[in-house]
Amino acid sequence: MSETPAPDLDRFVQAIPYARFLGISVDRKGNEITTILKFDRKLIGNPVLPALHGGVIGAFLEMTAIIQLAFETGISALPKPIGLTIDYLRSGKPMDTYGRAKITKQGRRVATVLAEAWQEDHSRLIATAHGHFLLKAADEPDGK
Repeated sequence: MSETPAPDLDRFVQAIPYARFLGISVDRKGNEITTILKFDRKLIGNPVLPALHGGVIGAFLEMTAIIQLAFETGISALPKPIGLTIDYLRSGKPMDTYGRAKITKQGRRVATVLAEAWQEDHSRLIATAHGHFLLKAADEPDGK
């Protein structure tokens, strides 16, 4: 992994419009980060249960992976998802949701990340994601 210092994560998250819309924040304790999706009624996909919208959970996991990449690599340009597979394990309740990610492999251009989301108990995951992301150097022009 790179020795580049991690960016200001709050500023990084605020630069992502959908992350702002969802209300994602980051809690940093030493060299570990946890993303937080604060509950809001607008995030409900099934009002009968009620349950969080699956797309919100998927986007939260994608953002968690991207934030972890920024934290560990110090990149400032947003990584672009190449592929993302999400496993929905149980319904997301109408409450705060937490996420963590781990970079499982990182090359010069592509990184593989595993992300997980839970609510009350970290051992009872509500969803996981496995994604591949294209890393773009800060000095690299768009479109390449």
